[in-house]
This record gives sequence, structure tokens and C-alpha cells, in this order.
Amino acid sequence: MADSKRTATGEGRRERKRRQTRERIEQAAMTLFLQRGFEATTVEDITEAADVSKRSFFDYFPSKEEVVFAWQDSFADRLMAAIAARPAEEPLVAVVEAAIIATVIAAVDERGLALAELIHRTPALNARDQLKYARLEQKLAEALLLRKGNDPAERSRMRILAAVVIGALRVGAELWQQRPPDAAPQDFAREIFAELWRILAEFGDEAKTRL
Repeated sequence: MADSKRTATGEGRRERKRRQTRERIEQAAMTLFLQRGFEATTVEDITEAADVSKRSFFDYFPSKEEVVFAWQDSFADRLMAAIAARPAEEPLVAVVEAAIIATVIAAVDERGLALAELIHRTPALNARDQLKYARLEQKLAEALLLRKGNDPAERSRMRILAAVVIGALRVGAELWQQRPPDAAPQDFAREIFAELWRILAEFGDEAKTRL
């Protein structure tokens, strides 16, 4: 047996050590990025703070940019889990709204807000940041399709719904940068969705004339 000692969740000693090392690198990097700024922090700074070798760093992350976006990538997985957890009989628009708001609220803590601001003011990160929406759109479409039993006839419909919703999320993220200082993330997200459904309803009436 390659690893005889495993936890109740199936994580072996080797996997646990790798996870702990990866988390240590992420935490050290994030702390330095927020203290010094992204550009002023080197890979050597991160490896020293995390007490790992440079080679170990690159075993986990191809660049320091990828350390930042590891946090973002986990958002898509949490969103999929939130979609799956909604009641089976719930309408899709209600599923999407509730799941995204719950995921946003869970992600928006003090460090999450600071990281978003870091990305916004760092050109090298800002360009890469836009790619996250393609991943979110794909993951959302997959999660919605699962709720439809992976029915091939629903694939295009779920992709379109995901594209519209993630488009609204992108606009919301841009508007969030202009928010009032006392704005609550959950209230802001609900306002974005209310505006989205209102606009879609208006377009829907116009679209019916094209049928």
C-alpha cells in the first residue's frame, strides 16, 4: 500500500503534506502582496517567508501570478457546490441568484476585499483577472446542466443563461469598485440581480416581437 495512513476523508499523509505546503506558500505570498504590493514581492521573498525552496515553489505554482489566482479558481468550485445544494424543485433563476450571492458573501472577507483591490490596481493582475469569467461561465453552465440531468437538449440553453449571468457578475464587479464605503456585499449583489432580471424582462418583451 503506497500510503497506509489515511484520514477519514481519504487524504493520505503525502497528500496532506502537499496541501499544507501549498497553503503555506499561498498564505505567505498573500501576506507579502498585501503588505508590500505585488510587483515589489519576489518569488525569493515568498519562499523565504514560507520556508520552502524555490524549486518547491515552482512545483506548486508556475508564477507568482498563479498564487493570486488560485484563490479565484476556488470560487468557481464553491459556486458549483452551492448550485448543487439548492432544492431540486427551485426555479433556475432563483437557484443562480441564491447560489451566487451565497458564494460571493462567503468569499468577501477582509482579505478577499484587499485582494480584489490589489488585482484592480495591478496591471499585470488586472489583465489576467478577466480570464476568470470564462472559467466561471463554463463551471456555472456545467452545474446548471447537471440539474437538468445532463440533457443534451438543454446544453445551449444553460450555456446562454450562464453567459448572461456571468456577464452581469462582471459588470457588478466593475461597479463594486465605485461603491459607497458602507455598501454591504450581499445588498449590492441583490441589487445587481434585480437589475439583471428587470433588463431581461424588458428585452424579453422586445424579443417576443421577433418570433
